This record gives sequence, C-alpha cells and structure tokens, in this order.
Amino acid sequence: MSKRNSQQAKTAARERLRAERERQAKRAKVRRQIIVACSVVAVLAAAGGIGYAVVQANKPGHWDAMKDEKVVAPANTTGKDGTTVVIGKDTAKKTLKVYEDPRCPVCAQFEQTVGSTLKKDIDDGKFKMQFIGGTFLDGDALGQGTIGSRGEGSKNAMSALGAALNVSPEAFLEYKTAMYSAKWHPEETTDKFKSDDYLIQIANTVPALKSNAKFETAVKTGTYDAWALAMSKTWDTNKDGVKGTPSFVMDGKILTTPGSDNPPMTVQEFNSVVDAALKA
Repeated sequence: MSKRNSQQAKTAARERLRAERERQAKRAKVRRQIIVACSVVAVLAAAGGIGYAVVQANKPGHWDAMKDEKVVAPANTTGKDGTTVVIGKDTAKKTLKVYEDPRCPVCAQFEQTVGSTLKKDIDDGKFKMQFIGGTFLDGDALGQGTIGSRGEGSKNAMSALGAALNVSPEAFLEYKTAMYSAKWHPEETTDKFKSDDYLIQIANTVPALKSNAKFETAVKTGTYDAWALAMSKTWDTNKDGVKGTPSFVMDGKILTTPGSDNPPMTVQEFNSVVDAALKA
C-alpha cells in the first residue's frame, strides 16, 4: 500500500471514530435529559401525592360532615329530630328508658340474657320502652375515641336501626336483638358494624327486613346518618345522669341492683328492680 493510500485510510478511520464519539455523546446527552426530566416528574408527582394526601387528611370526614346535614327522622318517632323513640302499648302507665350503644359488649350480654323478658314485658303492656342510643364507643364524630375504642360502627349501626324503625317498631326491636346476638355482635375492638354489607347481612335474619329494598337503600345511602348523630347527642346530653351503657331509668331514677351501681343483668334482677319501680 502506498504511503498516500495509507494516510487516507488513517484519516478515514479517525473520521469514523470522531463521528462515532459524537453520536455517543449525543446519545448520552439525551439520556441525561430524559433522566433529569423523569426525576423532575417523579419529584412533582411525589409532591403532588403528598399534597393530595395532606388535603385528603384535612378534609372533614363523613360523620363530621353529617353534623351539619338536615336530619331525616325515621317513621315511628316523635320529638326534636325524631329522637324520641317510644315503643309499647298506649295503655302502659310507665315508661322504662333503655340506654344502649350498638357496640357495647355489656349491652349485648344484657340483650342475650334479659332481652326476651324485656320484649315480653313491652308486649304485655307492663311498661313502654323509650330507646336512647349512644355512640360513645366510636368516640366523637371524627372517631377519636377516649375509652380504648375508635371507629364508626356505633354510628353506622344506629343509622341502620333508624332504617329498621322506619319499617316498624317490631322490625326495630327484632333487628336490635339480632345485632346484639352472640352470632352477630362483634368484639368491642372490632369495628364490624361500620360495614353496610355486614349490617344488611344481619338484617336478612329479620323477616320484615329480609331483602327489603327500601331498608337496604337507606342503609347504603346513609339516609338516617344525621339522625344517628342527633340520637347520640340526646344520649350525651341526657338529664338522667346516665354515664354508661346499658342503663335503665324509670321516673327519673336509674335502676340498679340493690347495694351496687350496676344495672340488672339477670332476669331475676331485672324483674326485681323493675317491679319495685312500677310500684313506686
């Protein structure tokens, strides 16, 4: 090969190498630009996600918002916001006030033990029953419990009880009994009543509520959510001096077993204290 041809070959090789280096440099620059752009997008997305999370966290929760909603009172109620719920025969001369919280385990124990006796007394006209429902086991409307339980199950169950009451007083009592039954009542720390599906599942054991479309719609859409809060407020501001559930009041007096501050938790205790109150 002549020197001239050899020099041309070297020059061509250097040119190819230079061109290849330029292409590699351009590709590297493009990659850097893409990486930077993606990093910016990721940072913005993260910031946006954090911002969204902050906004969501500061938005009022459903039950907090319900405090300002107009109350829809169920049928078979009277009084302000329909929070007076009295069940029984008009001929009954006295009224037994029953204070309960749907999630209360002691209420469940009472209902499972004495509930049938209570219902028989109402049916027999021995007394009327006024139901006052509390939701303190959920805490306040934001679910900030102060006694070891937080959630929304008490409020949600109370709303479902309102839907049952709208069907009939009998459906209300049967549904309440089912809620407190050993089969369906959850542990105090398990907020199963917050599930509409679970409440409807329980309701399907009550003939008047089984596959009842109007009842189910009321539960799922929260027709009586504001009523549940209004009922809970009635419990919170009660003038009977009631501090816990279950509690029973007749003629302004809290009924307790003799020698204690405890509510009657057996049929014998219940009959004894109620009979004494009826005679007073």
